This record gives sequence, C-alpha cells and structure tokens, in this order.
Amino acid sequence: MRVVVQRVSSASVRVDGAVVGACGRGLLVLVGVAQDDTEQQAGALARRVARLRIFPNADGRFDRSLQDVGGEALVVSQFTLIADGARQKGARPDFGKAARPAVAAPLVERFVEALRAEGVPVQTGVFGAYMAVELVNDGPVTIVLDAAPPGR
Repeated sequence: MRVVVQRVSSASVRVDGAVVGACGRGLLVLVGVAQDDTEQQAGALARRVARLRIFPNADGRFDRSLQDVGGEALVVSQFTLIADGARQKGARPDFGKAARPAVAAPLVERFVEALRAEGVPVQTGVFGAYMAVELVNDGPVTIVLDAAPPGR
C-alpha cells in the first residue's frame, strides 16, 4: 500500500461534475493498494498519516500532526500509485501489481475507518470512478509513504 500525502489549504473531488468529497485545512491522501496488502497495513498506514508531523509549529518547524491541528482529510483511491515504471513496455507503465477492485476497495475503506478512529474527519472520493481532484497545496508539502511489509 502506498499513499501520497499532500498538505492542503483545501481540496475537493468531483464525479460527473458534482462534488462528492471535500476538506479544508488538512491532507489530501491518495491511496494505492497492491495485491498483497493487508488490513493491518491499511490500519498502520492510517495511523502514520494521522500522526505525521508536517504542519508548522509557532516557529515554522514541521512539528504538528493532522491530529494536533484539528485538520481534515480527503481520501481518494488511485491505483496508478502502484505502477511499475521499470517494467514498462514502451511508454506504458505496468499496473500488474495493483490489487483488483474486489481486494482494493475494502482496504481503502479500512484505511478510511482507521483514520476516522484516530479522530480525523474524513471525506472520500468514489472508488473506481473517474474523478477530478482539485487542491490548494500548502507549502507545497508532499510526502510518499509505503506500508511496511507484513510481519514488520
């Protein structure tokens, strides 16, 4: 499982022109699920995101988490995060390691549930839909996190 976390002033996601999820100050979290990912990894990664210290303190240093600032999260599934560019044929990346929707959708939902359990208000996109994501990246600050392999 891989997430791309972007610190935002605001973010929203539209499906067929209608806003289906939005957040104010907080994080836009793009979530990609690989074939062998587990519920435990989804929960652990959500806890890492909630506690990730990428918001400034009074001195401007990264020392506050989403929980500390009372921020919100917008979670959007994105299977393309699992692309393997090293195994591409021509210019097309290999998406073979991405989990099928029947596996990925419940793990994205588990990630969302775990983030909510950490006290974070969460809205989401629509799994599998063609989505238009808009954001105001604050900083900009963008962090990529991968789930620890099972058993670690």
